[in-house]
Amino acid sequence: MSLFDFVPPFATFVPALVNSVVFSVIGLVTFLVCFFIVDKLTPGELWKELVERKNTAVAIFFGCLALGMSLIIAACLHG
Repeated sequence: MSLFDFVPPFATFVPALVNSVVFSVIGLVTFLVCFFIVDKLTPGELWKELVERKNTAVAIFFGCLALGMSLIIAACLHG
């Protein structure tokens, strides 16, 4: 057994890499669209609350929202 036994063949590596990149892009675009929709649905300006006013509660809320959306998108893309 050599070290190269664990390396997948090139014929299966390239399609898997392409699939990973495509699904990553789909997931990121979906996340950004959902994030902007939620940002527009909530009152106030998110950037002003986070950066200028340093509102910790808003940061925690949107952080948890981001984690939740990421889990849902990952589950949808995984199948």
